[in-house]
Amino acid sequence: MSNSIHRVLIVEDDNIISLVLVNMIKQMGHEVVGTTTNGREAIELANELDPSLILMDIRLKGDLDGIETVMAIKEKKDVAVIYVTGNTDKQHFDRAKESGFVDLISKPFTARDLEKSLDKVKASQF
Repeated sequence: MSNSIHRVLIVEDDNIISLVLVNMIKQMGHEVVGTTTNGREAIELANELDPSLILMDIRLKGDLDGIETVMAIKEKKDVAVIYVTGNTDKQHFDRAKESGFVDLISKPFTARDLEKSLDKVKASQF
């Protein structure tokens, strides 16, 4: 495992899953810079907090889904994105591909799934 510490923004509409992600990320030695359940707030937080990684659910509260949110964030920022979602059908996957994500983890997930995704992020940064 590399010693690069990710600054992680978590965008997840399920509070329990969000807490699980926060705990996993911290246990893996990374910093959680913010959490939100809403796409518009995620865009603001990404601009304010400058995360190096965003964990993004596809289904969110509010009028933007996770894919639209990532597209908006990536207009201004080059940031790694891992989707953490229950929406793994072809339609969502094809839309998500257009947003340039590093990995997609389907729910339910394990700490090992998340760790493998973080390794892909590290590999993509070189």
